[in-house]
Amino acid sequence: MNFFPLLLSLAISIALVSAFSPADHHLIDCGTTASTVLDHDHRPFTGDGSSSTLSSTKSLSLKNSNPDPNLSPIYHTARVFTKPSHYKFKIQEKGTHLVRIHFYKFDFMNIGTTCHDQFHVSANGYVLLHNYSVSKGNPRIKDFLITVDEDKLVIRFIPVDQTSFAFVNAIEVISAPKDLIDNFKYVSFDHNMRYAYESVYRVSVGGVKVTPFNDSLWRNWVPDDEFLKSGDGSVESYKKIHFDGRINYRVGGASREVGPDNMYNSARLIFGVNDSVPKVNMTWVFPVKKGFSYIVRLHFCDIASISIGLIYFNVYINGNLVYENLDLSTLTNYMLASPFYADFVVDSEKFSDVIRVDIGPSKSSMPHAVDGMLNGVEIWKMSNSMSSLDGEVCVGQLESKSQSGGQMSRLLSLTAAVCLLAIAFLVMRRKAEAKGLAGWSRVPVDVSEIDLKSSYPKSAGVSV
Repeated sequence: MNFFPLLLSLAISIALVSAFSPADHHLIDCGTTASTVLDHDHRPFTGDGSSSTLSSTKSLSLKNSNPDPNLSPIYHTARVFTKPSHYKFKIQEKGTHLVRIHFYKFDFMNIGTTCHDQFHVSANGYVLLHNYSVSKGNPRIKDFLITVDEDKLVIRFIPVDQTSFAFVNAIEVISAPKDLIDNFKYVSFDHNMRYAYESVYRVSVGGVKVTPFNDSLWRNWVPDDEFLKSGDGSVESYKKIHFDGRINYRVGGASREVGPDNMYNSARLIFGVNDSVPKVNMTWVFPVKKGFSYIVRLHFCDIASISIGLIYFNVYINGNLVYENLDLSTLTNYMLASPFYADFVVDSEKFSDVIRVDIGPSKSSMPHAVDGMLNGVEIWKMSNSMSSLDGEVCVGQLESKSQSGGQMSRLLSLTAAVCLLAIAFLVMRRKAEAKGLAGWSRVPVDVSEIDLKSSYPKSAGVSV
């Protein structure tokens, strides 16, 4: 199994900082002409019926006749497509953008009893969703990170066939803070590829759910309880802690957009109560889909120690020691309650259908001190060699599958063929390069030095 610990980064920012103000901030409420203001965070969504972003030859705007009053108003309407359609967003600042797509299935009238929702979603050459359908129940929110090198972002909704339809309730397109995924530029299995990312898990360890109102990027963070495991029946020893003081974001590194206060002010920890160090690890298990590589981001913030220099522990991913004797005091320039995060890439070649994270005492751990801590976990799926986040399929194939007959079909078939040839070349080249990989390799030399001026460790990069 290959792990690529990338950059070990301080999650820090200026204390007195203005609210995050992205260059691009498109908020679209689908299926209506009216503007919608969300109650919890007061963000204004523009109805797609009165927006120039929508381009559709055949679509329906539907309104829920019996909306759930507990749901956001953006889930009271939907735009339904029976033919391939798209939204086109003007981009003012090129670079990475957060694309958040909202789905909530209510009783769709006037669709027909023989039709069903099954569709694909693509964006600027990336497959985001393939053969996707939505069951009734709670809203589904899909978060993606996409690099936009043009002056527009086009999101396409493509019904699978003549008896299916696509739908969407709301779309957000937001310029991503530059420090949010700054480390990701060092992730490259193929230097000629650009990756897209899907947020698979965003977990607040030891805390409660963090809602968009309490997150400057309007994200949800779920509690960790369902992922926490124990091999020795000692889950009760994984102490939860909540911190009521101030999180000390520091000048020179990441902003609050990397991780909100309400995530960093809670944690689970291992604490020695006797004269010996506990022989126990905290373990979290996250099911994932095979065939993709993943970025695992672990968030740390020492909100439990009574003094600096008392906390040391080991970090493991899928049983591999990826960080030995993690010393939060040194990494945060000897400041308590100061956030730090570490990114790791889990290669898809040799891992099972779960990602396991373990935190446990190290040889440097001490009795009567904190011997392990974790505040948050994020896991992103990386697009594969076909620029897809959902299956072995490229954009050209999506289009050709949904069309039939005529010159358009032949053109799309040709596009799909070219796509397949390109992918075959990439796969063969990657296999050839993989044969030369050693057990250990380093990230580029130019990011492996320490910036002494800011005491900011740019890399401790090794791969396993």
